[in-house]
Amino acid sequence: VQLVESGGGLVQPGGSLRLSCAASGFTFSSTDMNWYRQAPGKAREWVASIPGAGNPTNYADSVKGRFAISRDNDKNTVYLQMNSLKPEDTAVYYCYAFWRWTSYWGQGTQVTVSS
Repeated sequence: VQLVESGGGLVQPGGSLRLSCAASGFTFSSTDMNWYRQAPGKAREWVASIPGAGNPTNYADSVKGRFAISRDNDKNTVYLQMNSLKPEDTAVYYCYAFWRWTSYWGQGTQVTVSS
C-alpha cells in the first residue's frame, strides 16, 4: 500500500490550495479515505473523510465550509480543496486509509499560510 501526497506549499491568508493523494496497492474504490493534519507542537487531527462511493463527506468544524474532499476512483486519487486559508491551517497534511485492519499514512505535504 502506498499513499503519496502532493500540492502543498506557501500561500497567503485567504488563498487556496488543492492537495492530492495518489493511492496504490489496495482496493481504493471501496475504501474510506481521510485527510489529517499536524501543526507544530500539536497532536495530529482529523480534517475530512469520504467513503468509497463519494458521499456523504464529513469535516472537522474548523474547516467546514472552507475545505472540500473529493475522489476520483478511476485515478485512485483523493483530493482536498482548501479555500479561504488561515494561518492556523498551517500544518503537515496527511492522507490516511484503513484497509484490512491496518492503518496506512502518506509521507505528508507541508501547507504554510503566511503573508
